[in-house]
Amino acid sequence: MAGAENWPGQQLELDEDEASCCRWGAQHAGARELAALYSPGKRLQEWCSVILCFSLIAHNLVHLLLLARWEDTPLVILGVGALIADFLSGLVHWGADTWGSVELPIVGKAFIRPFREHHIDPTAITRHDFIETNGDNCLVTLLPLLNMAYKFRTHSPEALEQLYPWECFVFCLIIFGTFTNQIHKWSHTYFGLPRWVTLLQDWHVILPRKHHRIHHVSPHETYFCITTGWLNYPLEKIGFWRRLEDLIQGLTGEKPRADDMKWAQKIK
Repeated sequence: MAGAENWPGQQLELDEDEASCCRWGAQHAGARELAALYSPGKRLQEWCSVILCFSLIAHNLVHLLLLARWEDTPLVILGVGALIADFLSGLVHWGADTWGSVELPIVGKAFIRPFREHHIDPTAITRHDFIETNGDNCLVTLLPLLNMAYKFRTHSPEALEQLYPWECFVFCLIIFGTFTNQIHKWSHTYFGLPRWVTLLQDWHVILPRKHHRIHHVSPHETYFCITTGWLNYPLEKIGFWRRLEDLIQGLTGEKPRADDMKWAQKIK
């Protein structure tokens, strides 16, 4: 995967993008307007999601440890969980970056707004606290966490023993999914990270900082996977996102990233 960070001509594009960074940031008109749309109701939703999510994670982890049969959970199961989490992070990231509008009812201000803000103020995420950073991901993982907790409460020990490898896989997928935006935040944080985080980035266990910079070259049309980043290079090589966009544009007539460009062009 290391070669993915050094495409021909890519470094020049990165340098040019950094040279023009004065156009972006918290002072950008679009960024200020988008930040102002963060509401108390949204904050409450995030708090509730985080509390419920981490309570369920703790509950399910205790039950998994009580049932632990390490010979039934090879590392490949955990690796596949991380791989699928990476793909799902890319799919959600691509969808929110590419389609929809902040003006859409309910989902626009609540879920699409942060993606628009992030492209014109990439460091905004580093100023978000734990709740704002992780609230939406916690909301998404509540249903599988509740389903797992229900199984632990209702299934027999024999049935749970049979399900154990599958539940370990699902739990790994949930953990990576829950912390995807925290990992994303770390990829934009260049000072003050704990040593263990930078080691995980350097080993490409989680999204490395240099790797994610490729996505932030305008028009933000590649490298959407933000959990581990493992799938970014292969998906780009086969033109996965571009082909999907061409298909959707052909069917709907909608232009990819039109709303993103609208916010980026706001100057006052």
